[in-house]
Amino acid sequence: MRAESRRLGATSIAGMTTAAPSVIELLELLEQRGATLATAESLTGGRVAAAVTAVPGSSACFVGGVVAYATAVKESVLGVPRAVIDQHGVVSAECARAMASGVRALTGATYAVSTTGVAGPGDQDGVRAGTVYVGVAGPGSPTVVALELSGGRSVVQEQATREALSAVAAILEVEETGLG
Repeated sequence: MRAESRRLGATSIAGMTTAAPSVIELLELLEQRGATLATAESLTGGRVAAAVTAVPGSSACFVGGVVAYATAVKESVLGVPRAVIDQHGVVSAECARAMASGVRALTGATYAVSTTGVAGPGDQDGVRAGTVYVGVAGPGSPTVVALELSGGRSVVQEQATREALSAVAAILEVEETGLG
């Protein structure tokens, strides 16, 4: 099965598109800056954290993560405001932004990345399967990347994991080059 990914709307990070870095390269970028990373995951179910912690020495940069599959956990643990959930839903740019900001505040990490969306196979609450939002919070303003992914459930989850890691790398590159 061929998997495809498409970015939706004007949600690129400072207009940059980057090739997916390896997790090792991402960790090296974080370590060079003395920065740390945390995760807040819904549809990826811990895959982003697992990809990071699979690398020996990742504890130098990775502080932890929250798998917030249930709406109540997004609200009570990550601090996603009830108004965001009621007005925009849990599969939204606003929720992804709040999740990333929430886990960053919770863990004290320099950067945080979040994933929320619908892995499928079917639609959820009127949201199409493959709709994914990746949030990144850091020292600057939180950023969200909206994605429209295709493929089966596990393919969407794996693509979302790669996109989340790429989003963090893109933010780091923007900060390094001063293009943001």
